[in-house]
Amino acid sequence: MAKYKHIVVPANGSPVTIKNKKLVIPDNPIIPVIEGDGIGRDIMKATRRIVDAAVAKAYGGKRRIAWMDVYAGEKANELYGEWLPKETIDAIKKYYVSLKGPLTTPVGGGFRSLNVTLRQVMNLYACVRPVRYFEGVGSPVTHPERLNIVIFRENTEDVYAGIEWRKGSPEVKKVISWLNKTMKTKIRTDSGIGIKPISSTGSKRLVRKAIQYAIDKNRKSVTLVHKGNIMKYTEGAFRDWGYELAKKEFRDRIVTEDEVYSLYDGKVPAGKIVVKDRIADSMFQQILIRADEYDVLATPNLNGDYLSDASAAQVGGLGMAPGANIGDFIGLFEATHGTAPKYADKDMVNPGSLLLSAVLMLEYMGWDEAARMIESGLEKTIQQKTVTYDLERQMPGATKVSTSQFATHIIGNL
Repeated sequence: MAKYKHIVVPANGSPVTIKNKKLVIPDNPIIPVIEGDGIGRDIMKATRRIVDAAVAKAYGGKRRIAWMDVYAGEKANELYGEWLPKETIDAIKKYYVSLKGPLTTPVGGGFRSLNVTLRQVMNLYACVRPVRYFEGVGSPVTHPERLNIVIFRENTEDVYAGIEWRKGSPEVKKVISWLNKTMKTKIRTDSGIGIKPISSTGSKRLVRKAIQYAIDKNRKSVTLVHKGNIMKYTEGAFRDWGYELAKKEFRDRIVTEDEVYSLYDGKVPAGKIVVKDRIADSMFQQILIRADEYDVLATPNLNGDYLSDASAAQVGGLGMAPGANIGDFIGLFEATHGTAPKYADKDMVNPGSLLLSAVLMLEYMGWDEAARMIESGLEKTIQQKTVTYDLERQMPGATKVSTSQFATHIIGNL
């Protein structure tokens, strides 16, 4: 076992390993867990209780998670004098599967975001955001149940790898001068300049993961979402590379939308996944008025950011939206909302986002029975209208309970 300064490795757990390019999950996996800042302390306690109860019930005590606390954010700064210690990154890399609460990004701390930094240093290139409706949750749309999508958002490029130069700076003057003189552009001299890279490598590995997910989960379509009508060599290239990858590596499993109409008279051949594309701004309308026509979305970074939040708003907000950051093997599962410090330690917020992220984690481990049990318990509790304040205010006749009480009710409904 590795030796750490502040991390205690559980003696009753075994590490997740890799064999034949696949994760091997023992019956007692060591799972690193970052509690998180602010409301993270409340929602992580609730989530761990529910996950432990579901795993025990689903497998009759034959399986259990050996949680291993690792540190980032405020707690890490207290213990190490730094916000993201190297041993935390090392532990997540070593044990492959981990769960994370929301983190505060230090002001002036040298980080764009602790969350983004974790994704980048471990090359977690796929941000996976499933969005589905749980019956009983308040929604601003008429038919929220029609939306059941999984968004694969590229996690390392586009604006996340963006380079900027401030208006009036010596650097921006050089860039504008070179562009205007050498490349014959007409950029105003009082401009700020930003560059966003989108690569063939990054695009193809993201689309590969999205299509493989669609195959594994028996989904019907994968939609490439882009702004290629305007940005032809970045977002348009993302679309083109996506189709290229689909045809080269999954030809026997996919059919393009164009082929459905040109070769198959508008009828999808049995067993085939349709690969199609949509312009990003049009996609916002599509998820509202034709939500049931979409299944898995693959997007560059910024498009996926907007779409995942807009989709979550239709099914109850970010409090019900899970997230995962996945690389070739490492999976970091996290709440999609922030730390909400004014609610910290008040035992009142909805743990749904983190809990459903833990469901994604269980699925990633192949523990689907426990995952389904948690989803069912959560939905039944919501239908009984015994919910935290954020859901209660959207549900006439509901009873408001604390975070810990909500967890107790979910456990009772497993």
